[in-house]
Amino acid sequence: MSIVYVLLALLMLAVMVTVHEWGHFIAARMTGIPVQEFSIGFGPKLFQWKGRKHETVFSIRAIPAGGFCAFYGEDDPDEKADQDPRAMRGFPVWKRVITVLMGPVMNFVLAFLVGLGFYWINGVTEINYGDYLQVQSVNAGSAAEQAGVQPLDLLKQVHGIDAGGLTADGLDYRFRELINEYGRENEALEIVVARSGEEKTLTVYPQKNSNGQMMIGIEIGPEIISQNTRRPGFFESAGLSARLCVREGGLIIQSLGMLVNGQAGLSDMSGPVGVVRVVAEETQRNGKDAYFLMLIFISVNLGLVNLLPIPGLDGAQIILLIVEAIRRKPLSRKTEAYIKLAGFAALMVLFVTLTFQDVSNLFGGG
Repeated sequence: MSIVYVLLALLMLAVMVTVHEWGHFIAARMTGIPVQEFSIGFGPKLFQWKGRKHETVFSIRAIPAGGFCAFYGEDDPDEKADQDPRAMRGFPVWKRVITVLMGPVMNFVLAFLVGLGFYWINGVTEINYGDYLQVQSVNAGSAAEQAGVQPLDLLKQVHGIDAGGLTADGLDYRFRELINEYGRENEALEIVVARSGEEKTLTVYPQKNSNGQMMIGIEIGPEIISQNTRRPGFFESAGLSARLCVREGGLIIQSLGMLVNGQAGLSDMSGPVGVVRVVAEETQRNGKDAYFLMLIFISVNLGLVNLLPIPGLDGAQIILLIVEAIRRKPLSRKTEAYIKLAGFAALMVLFVTLTFQDVSNLFGGG
């Protein structure tokens, strides 16, 4: 893994976090809420300057892994801080909701704009697929290799039954369904493949994996009959980008649901180290297209996760503001401080746990 790709991955995270914080900043400016400091990066200050029109301090810090947008009285538990006319707490709830909400919104905007540029510049590849699956690769020592299956073979039949298309529910390939239905561990199973226009009958001896599924040891994909790349116009590119962002958002919500119902756990999650590793490896392997597609996915992910009602995230802050609007008065400083402290502690425990897991996987080859 080249250091260049690691730096590109770090740059991606820094841009996404900075855009998120810039969303808070620009919304505050639009609603008239003073910003105490807007920083790119964390840690010791390298440079700083103060705006002429406003009192905001702009700074660039030593650790270029994000940034923050600080408001007056935000982290001061003393009620006296509320007497400062610049304190965020003294402004109408609707202005504060917009300011908090605009951070995640800007992550969605970033994803949309990158997607728009991706389609407008790269074009759209339209692929005409065939009815049958094609072997992409054959695992060494697998049942398929022993049977003589080769890359580019078309998988035509299993147990004398046509293996083309999808299952009845449309959720899986018919070939896989037939392998599971008629395959028995270490027992002969006949499959028919098409190779260079000629059909061959091969005998495989499937193996059962840890999930109880029958496997023959191949990587598969749909047969590509033809493909054509065209360049869509601006508005079509915008529509394609919007649909991509919605689709990625759906996948993220589905993943969050799996965490809630126990179908997934901490071992299926990644922290910043894991994200950097995946981005660097995928970019090095698949180039700039993979980089920008991952930027879209991670930016949508950052926006959605920040909207979760977890103390310490924007979603919880919005809920507290809604409660304040209903009660017609804010929560006490002490109550709000306890909520934020509990959320911060939980997030730090999660951060440390995921970082330890990422580092263990990195050096353990996981």
